[in-house]
Amino acid sequence: MNEGMIPADLPLRNDLISEEPYGAPQIDVPVCLNVNENPYPPSHAVVRSIEKRIREIAPTLNRYPDREHMELRQAFVDYLAKESQASLTTDQVWGANGSNEIMLQIFQAFGGPGRAALGCDPTYSMYPEYARDTFTQWHTAPRNADFTLDVDRTIEAIRAIEPSIVMLTSPNNPTGTALPMTDLKRILDFCQNARVAGAADGVHPIVVVDEAYIEFRDPGTPSAATLVNTYANLAVSRTMSKAFAFAGARVGYVAASAGIINCLRIVRMPYHLSAVTQATALAGFDHTDDQLAQVGHLRELREQTAQWLREQTYKGEPLEVAPSQSNFLMFGGHFDDRGMIFDEMLRRGVLIRVVGPDGWLRVCMGTDDEMARFREALTASMRAVEEQTNQANQQ
Repeated sequence: MNEGMIPADLPLRNDLISEEPYGAPQIDVPVCLNVNENPYPPSHAVVRSIEKRIREIAPTLNRYPDREHMELRQAFVDYLAKESQASLTTDQVWGANGSNEIMLQIFQAFGGPGRAALGCDPTYSMYPEYARDTFTQWHTAPRNADFTLDVDRTIEAIRAIEPSIVMLTSPNNPTGTALPMTDLKRILDFCQNARVAGAADGVHPIVVVDEAYIEFRDPGTPSAATLVNTYANLAVSRTMSKAFAFAGARVGYVAASAGIINCLRIVRMPYHLSAVTQATALAGFDHTDDQLAQVGHLRELREQTAQWLREQTYKGEPLEVAPSQSNFLMFGGHFDDRGMIFDEMLRRGVLIRVVGPDGWLRVCMGTDDEMARFREALTASMRAVEEQTNQANQQ
C-alpha cells in the first residue's frame, strides 16, 4: 500500500498539492504516549452497557437514526450540569463524530471564502487545516513567553483582522495552558461589538473555546460552558475522547446559544451520527463516575511527572516544563536536537510527540508502569544524545 502517493493526473485542488494528511505517528511500540489518550480502558460496567444498548438498537439498523440525536443531547445537558454546573437546554448543545467534526462544522458555518479565523500561537495544529479545508484565512496572535494568552495583542489582532471566528483553547494544546475566565470575558466583551470583514453591519465574530481536556483541570476551575447563557457569541467544544476514555467512539459536542447550534445544523451531513455511535455515547453517560474514575489519578501523575522533569538536566541546564491543566506536559525548552531525543526514545520503545515550538517535546500521561518506562527512557535518551553531541564536537 503506497500511502501518500497521489498520481499526477488526478485533479487535486491546487492548494492541496504537496500537502500531507494530518496525524501523529501510528507506531506499534510498547508505550504510546503521543496522542493524549486516557490509558485506562472502559470499565466492565461500561462495556456491558454498550453491549446492551447496541443489542437494543441492532434490529432497527435498517432505519436511519434520529438525526437530531435528542436523547444524546439531553445526556450532554445532564452531564454539563453535573460536571460544570452549566444550566443548559437541549437546543443549546449539539453532537458530532469527535470534536474535530464540531470544529469543521463551525468553520463550514462561519468561515469560508472572504472570511478569516484567528488563533493564538502555539496552539492545536488542526485549526489551520479546518481553515484550509473551508477556504478560510487563518491568522495567529502570539502568546506570552509562558504560553498564557496575550489578551491585549489578541484584541488588537481581532480589531485588525476582523475575523468571523476567534479560536481559543483551554487547556491549550500542546502547552496545557489554562485560559482564565477574566481573559475570556475580555475577549467575549470585545467581540460583541467587533466587526467581521465582508459581513453586514451588526455582524460580530463568534468566540470558540476548545475544552477537549477540560476534565483534567484543577478542581474548582470553572468551565467556559457556564458563560453560554451570558454570551450569545460563545461556543464551547467538548469531547468524550480524552477524560471519558472514549477515543475510539468518536463523540464530540458543543454548548452554545440556540442560534449558533441552528447554524451548525445547516451544514451538518444528514444522519451524521450513527445509531451505534449514539448508543455507545449514551452507554458512557450511563456510568459517568466509572468513565472519569482515573482523572484524579492522572492529574496527580501529571504534577508528579512535572516535578520530576524539572529536576532533570540536559547539557547542563534544567528542563523547562510548561504549567499544564491537561493530561499531558510540554517539556524541554532547550532541546536543540529534539528529533534525536525522540528517535532515542522510540528506540527504547516509548513514543512521545515532537510538537509545539522548537526545543520542546510533549508527553501524555500513561499508566504508572508506562510513566516509569518514560522516565527511564528519557534519562537514557538524553544521556545518549549528549554523548553523541560530545563525540561529534571532538571530531
